[in-house]
Amino acid sequence: MNFHEGEILYINKPYGLTSFGALAFVRTRLSKKLHVKRLKTGHAGTLDPLATGVLILCTGKATKRIESLQAATKEYTATLQLGATTPSYDMEHEVDKTYPTEHITRELILEVLPRFVGEIQQVPPEFSACNVNGHRAYKMARRGEKVELQPKTLKIDELEMTAFDPQTMQLSIRVVCSKGTYIRALARDIGEALGTGAYLTALCRTRVGDVRIGDCITLDEFPAWLDSIEIENETI
Repeated sequence: MNFHEGEILYINKPYGLTSFGALAFVRTRLSKKLHVKRLKTGHAGTLDPLATGVLILCTGKATKRIESLQAATKEYTATLQLGATTPSYDMEHEVDKTYPTEHITRELILEVLPRFVGEIQQVPPEFSACNVNGHRAYKMARRGEKVELQPKTLKIDELEMTAFDPQTMQLSIRVVCSKGTYIRALARDIGEALGTGAYLTALCRTRVGDVRIGDCITLDEFPAWLDSIEIENETI
């Protein structure tokens, strides 16, 4: 492999680590292996810290492909807790409101989910990296400032219920969607459509384009993988 000329790596990002943190872990070890101060490296699509799954990293000249890789269709599996909300729509923040759930049935969920298939409008989460007048929305939200984000057009190709527990009010879904879709915001909107609240308790990106989670290596596996491969041009 020639990391200067450009390689594409498929990483299974662990829970609790930022995408940049995963990138830094890989870049540090690649740079040391190649005897360079800092190998050019980028990632093709951010995952939230509390999400796991496919994270595509590009090195060297392959970073020019990041934009095209980001445009690929994504697939996710997610678990929603119905009956409550958090400010970030996931478990990064504590529950701020609770809602009735007695009316929620499997039949109601099956009736509601198709409303989100196709081209839809979605307001991104306040706790997101969206730009608001030159400022990151999540930084403004953490300072307690009012954040007003405009709806964005996106496409959801598939949305299915994979499990529902009426005792715990946990709903599991599989989503195939376009670039720019916030699954946290989708959870919020599904909750509202069901006449309750909802937030994510688990999120995994299982596919980006043709790259599936089974094609990825974990960060724990990365050092041994790096030692096992043949590397061209170790020094510049």
